[in-house]
Amino acid sequence: MFGLFRPRAPQKPAAAHVDVAHDGKVYRVALKRVATARRFTLRVRSATQDVVLTLPPRGSLSAARAFALRHAAWIGARLDRLPRVVPFEAGARVPFRGVEHAIVHCPQRRGPVWTDAAADGSPLLCAAGDSAHLARRIADYMKREARRDLTAAVARHTAALGLPARAVGLRDTTSRWGSCSASGSLNFSWRLIMAPPQVLDYLAAHEVAHLLHLDHSPRFWEVVRRLSAEVDRAEAWLKAHGAGLHRFGEKKASPLREIAP
Repeated sequence: MFGLFRPRAPQKPAAAHVDVAHDGKVYRVALKRVATARRFTLRVRSATQDVVLTLPPRGSLSAARAFALRHAAWIGARLDRLPRVVPFEAGARVPFRGVEHAIVHCPQRRGPVWTDAAADGSPLLCAAGDSAHLARRIADYMKREARRDLTAAVARHTAALGLPARAVGLRDTTSRWGSCSASGSLNFSWRLIMAPPQVLDYLAAHEVAHLLHLDHSPRFWEVVRRLSAEVDRAEAWLKAHGAGLHRFGEKKASPLREIAP
């Protein structure tokens, strides 16, 4: 008998996405049900170049599709304003340690990836081997260099605080540049290798400070500022340019497709 009065479980989306058409174009909108949501919310995310519709626990698929359709013009306008994705390919210009480098494919050369300079002195990021593996080679090189720089920065800052050395992990997160777990594990976005060195060093100091204070209290910021003299400048740089680092690298699936005439 008690089953008659048991509350219904929240609905699960019947699909992972909905497609809405507007002005000769179709936009793919990912669905995300959130237990604490009270209304439908649309976001066009710059980092992942996609569209997400957040649903409340009992929001229906038909209502979600209707909501997205009513806002199709807004979705199109926001997608049009997103920065262009720049894949790792020959001729592309990408930031590396805060300096723009042109990617050059050198199929006849030996070795994986290296930096060089053109005749006019402009920085180059050179990669040997088959062109089919160029993007992966560039990405692997950047990740190796990110690990090298972040490991050195973490070692320097932990030594300054008299803490034991910590392992450094790399991820490709879009919501945060670094994290520190309760067990002391430090993780960073490998894309920090594209930022100026002082920004990477500040993020390392930020996460190392969390080894002492797992919060953002005044005591935490006192430690951060003791470790880094670039707090304000680095925060300003990340606010102005950080999101743009996500447009470099692997091509992401576009949420837009044209309707054939």
